Amino acid sequence: MAQNVSMEDFEALLAESFEIDTPAEGSVVKGKVIAVEAGQAIIDVGYKMEGRVDLKEFANPGEAPEVNVGDEVEVFLRQVENARGEAVISREMARREEAWDRLEKAHADELRVEGAIFGRVKGGFTVDLGGAVAFLPGSQVDVRPVRDAGPLMGMKQPFQILKMDRRRGNIVVSRRAILEESRAEQRAEVIGKLAEGDAVDGVVKNITEYGAFVDLGGVDGLLHVTDMAWRRVNHPSEILTIGETIKVQVIKINKETHRISLGMKQLQDDPWDAVTVKYSLESVHTGRVTNITDYGAFVELEPGVEGLVHVSEMSWTKKNVHPGKIVSTSQEVEVMVLEIDGAKRRVSLGLKQTQRNPWEVFAESHPVGTEVEGEVKNITEFGLFIGLDNDIDGMVHLSDLTWEGRGEDAIGDYRKGDVVRASVTEVDTDKERISLSVKALDGDPFAEVVDGVKRGSIITVEVTAIEDGGVEVEYEGMKSFIRRSDLSRDRAEQRPERFSVGNKIDVRVTNIDAKTRRLGLSIKAREIAEEKEAVEQYGSSDSGASLGDILGAALKGDE
Repeated sequence: MAQNVSMEDFEALLAESFEIDTPAEGSVVKGKVIAVEAGQAIIDVGYKMEGRVDLKEFANPGEAPEVNVGDEVEVFLRQVENARGEAVISREMARREEAWDRLEKAHADELRVEGAIFGRVKGGFTVDLGGAVAFLPGSQVDVRPVRDAGPLMGMKQPFQILKMDRRRGNIVVSRRAILEESRAEQRAEVIGKLAEGDAVDGVVKNITEYGAFVDLGGVDGLLHVTDMAWRRVNHPSEILTIGETIKVQVIKINKETHRISLGMKQLQDDPWDAVTVKYSLESVHTGRVTNITDYGAFVELEPGVEGLVHVSEMSWTKKNVHPGKIVSTSQEVEVMVLEIDGAKRRVSLGLKQTQRNPWEVFAESHPVGTEVEGEVKNITEFGLFIGLDNDIDGMVHLSDLTWEGRGEDAIGDYRKGDVVRASVTEVDTDKERISLSVKALDGDPFAEVVDGVKRGSIITVEVTAIEDGGVEVEYEGMKSFIRRSDLSRDRAEQRPERFSVGNKIDVRVTNIDAKTRRLGLSIKAREIAEEKEAVEQYGSSDSGASLGDILGAALKGDE
C-alpha cells in the first residue's frame, strides 16, 4: 500500500514539475548552441527540446552573423513542438522583445539609444536599434538637408526616441535632436570665448543671396553682404568661395539666440573718411556705373564710395526717359560732384554738368536772325517743334508761320518729318526755350509797304470790293477797309454804291496797326484835312471870304 502511494506521489510530482518547468509558448527562454549546420544554428532550450534558427537572425544589419557552438543565447519560443518534434524558436523575435523592454525604459528616462541606419524607405530611413526597427524621418537626419546619406549607412551612432507604440510596433527616432544638443553645447562654449569687436578667422560654410555663413570653430556667424566690403557687392560669390578661410570681425552677439553678426569691411579703412577732401564740390571725376534704377544711376568713384546721378541730372535734353537709355551698367562716365552729405554717406553727382548747356552753345552760334533748318518733330495746337543741333528743339508759334491768313489754317500744311527752314527770333537759356519764325525768312511785306507811310499821309488806293458797311481797297497789294462813316464828310455822300471796283481814290492814313497788319484809311479825314489847309492858306473865318471862295481859290492855285 505504501509502495502504491509512493508511485502515485512520484507521478504527481513529475507531472507538477513538467507543468512548472516547461516554458510557455510566446515567452523568451535561454538556450545553448549545440551545432551550426546548413546555415542554421541548432539550439538546446532544455526540457529535452531543440530548435533551429537561421544564422541571419544572429546578424546585425549590414554585418556577418556571429554565433558559435557553446554560445548561450535567448530565443523566443513560438511553439513547443512542431511536426518534426522540434521546438519552433526565433532569435530575432527574442532580440525584439528584449529591445522593446530596453527602449521603453530609455524613452521613459529620455535617454539616448544606439542604432545603425540600414535602409531607405519613403520619407526617410530604417534604423536597427539592437533588435527593434525604427523609422528615421528625412527631416530628422541632420540639422541641414542631407543630399547623400551613404556615409551614414551602417554606422553605429546615437539616436533620440521621439515616440513609440509597442502595440503597433512603431518607433520614430531622431538623429537631428542629438546633433542640435551637442551643437548647442559647442555653440555656448565658443560664444562664451567671443566678444564684440574681436577679429577671428573663419571658414565660409555656405553662401546665399543676402550673405554668407562662416564657421568660427563649431558655431556659425552671418556675414551680411553689406558688411563684406565698403563698395557695392551685388552677390557674395563675387568675393567669397565656399571653403575659403577669411578674417572677420565680430559685430554683434545675441547671447539668447546665439546669433553672431560678422563683418569684413570693418577691418579695412573707411574710404568715407577722406571723401570731402578728395571730392570737392564741382570737381569732375571718372566713375563706373554700378546700378541703374528708375530714379537715376549709381556711379562708383572708388571702391566703397558711390554717388547717385539723379535722372534730372543725366541729360540736358532727354527729360522723360529711363536712365537705362542714357547709361549702361559698368560704363565709365565723367561726373561732377554736386553735393556731399558725410553724415548720410551720400554724394550727389551730375552727368549733364560735364557738358556745356546746349542752349548756351546754340545762343552763341545762332544769334537772333540766323537761319536754321530742321525736321518737324511734333505738331501741337499752338505750333511746330523743330529738331535742331545737339538734340534740342525750337518752336514756331502759329503766329510765326505766315504773314497772310490764320496760323491755325497754315499749320495744316505741315507734317511730321518735313524739313523746315526758319529764322531764330529768341533764345532763352534759363527756360531752355528757342523761338523760331518761318514767316520772318521772307521779310515783313507789311513793313515794306508802309515804309515811309505815316499817320496823316495821303495815299492812293484802288477799290476792290463794295459792301454794305463800306468798301474794300488795296494799297501796294495790301488789303484795307474803309467804313461807311469814313467814305465822306457829307453824310449824304457816305454811300458805298457811289464807288465802283477799280476806282482809284485818295485817302488819309489814320492808323498803322502792325499787330493786326492793317492801315486805318478815311476819305472823310482827307477832306477835313484839305479844308483846314485851305483855310490856313487862303483866308480865315473873319476875313469875310466864304468857304466856297476859299476852296475855289485853293483849287485854282492847284491848277
